[in-house]
Amino acid sequence: MSTPNEAKESALKTARPAGRIFNFSPGPAMLPDEVMLRVQQEFLNYGGIGASILEISHRSKDFVAVVEESIALFRELVSLPENYTVLFMHGGARMQFAAVPMNLIGLKPARRAAYVETGVFSGTAIKDAAPYGVIETVASGQKDNFTRIPEVDVERIPKDTSYLHITTNNTAYGTRWNKFPETGDLPLVGDATSEILSRVMDYSRFALVYASLQKNLGPAGTAIVAVRKDLLGHALPLTPPLLNYATVDKGQSLVNTPSTFNIYFAREVMRWIKSLGGVPEIERRNNEKAKLLYDFLDQSSFYKPLVDKAHRSTMNVTFDLPTPEALEEFLKQAGREGLYALKGYRAVGGVRASIYNGMPLEGVQALVSFMKEFERRRG
Repeated sequence: MSTPNEAKESALKTARPAGRIFNFSPGPAMLPDEVMLRVQQEFLNYGGIGASILEISHRSKDFVAVVEESIALFRELVSLPENYTVLFMHGGARMQFAAVPMNLIGLKPARRAAYVETGVFSGTAIKDAAPYGVIETVASGQKDNFTRIPEVDVERIPKDTSYLHITTNNTAYGTRWNKFPETGDLPLVGDATSEILSRVMDYSRFALVYASLQKNLGPAGTAIVAVRKDLLGHALPLTPPLLNYATVDKGQSLVNTPSTFNIYFAREVMRWIKSLGGVPEIERRNNEKAKLLYDFLDQSSFYKPLVDKAHRSTMNVTFDLPTPEALEEFLKQAGREGLYALKGYRAVGGVRASIYNGMPLEGVQALVSFMKEFERRRG
């Protein structure tokens, strides 16, 4: 017979709260039910101390332990080499669009950086980096309407370039890099916001990887940064302390009051990932979900996938319907069925199903079932 605590743990793993929809939002996104229930359970009394995690000091031993465990879990889950440090920083990925050039563009006297444009957010990163040096777009998928990842000729990138920046998964268009550029001594920087901890990646291929939390790790407003230690200490003089990687590293991500709840929540998500079997198991689940949806789309004559098969994302699945009228009806009926936030990005249109780590297989099954019935009636 199970103990009361074991029964409670089982309930946290299996019960789906009444009234919960399947949220296909691109971010802030659906988070694991198990984690949400765990956070709810200890919200008013964290760790038996009689106060909420929202109320305790960021300098307290209880919260310092949260930060330390969060960093240790991330290192473990991605097999991060010892010569990298992990930072929690304010502002999400958009803040990193400025922080990256502020910290790295001074690695070479030319203050030059190379970027690959693969969609909306890589384009924004290019614009945000412009004030800090010479920013060159060395490859772009724009001519293909960002439906595929462009080829990058690394040999043609000038030798005085400080780094090459890519966006590993493209939320708006639904593409991803399946093979990362071989850059040799040129530092490779990756914005992994929409796929962090969703698939196994060799972090040693990158000089720096950053991601907002709000798609796969927790609430919006915080970024996690993994950066090679030898790249610290090269920030431009104008870099504010809270954006200076060396300063944040020295302060152990506690230079000032961080978003304490966000870091705590990220820890709970990483504990959940570890309990399932780590990133390899998460990747298996994500592949299963994406295959179910793409297989249906590929056999359908009614729905039209929007990106090249070889470059499809497992996180953001994009497709369209035959007419604007059909699309409008599809989105309205899906909402009534508890399938939320399926409208495509405004510059792309159509449908976008974001199926991040927190989306269970049952959610994708429900979506495919709805799509089949909608096609039967409208096709």
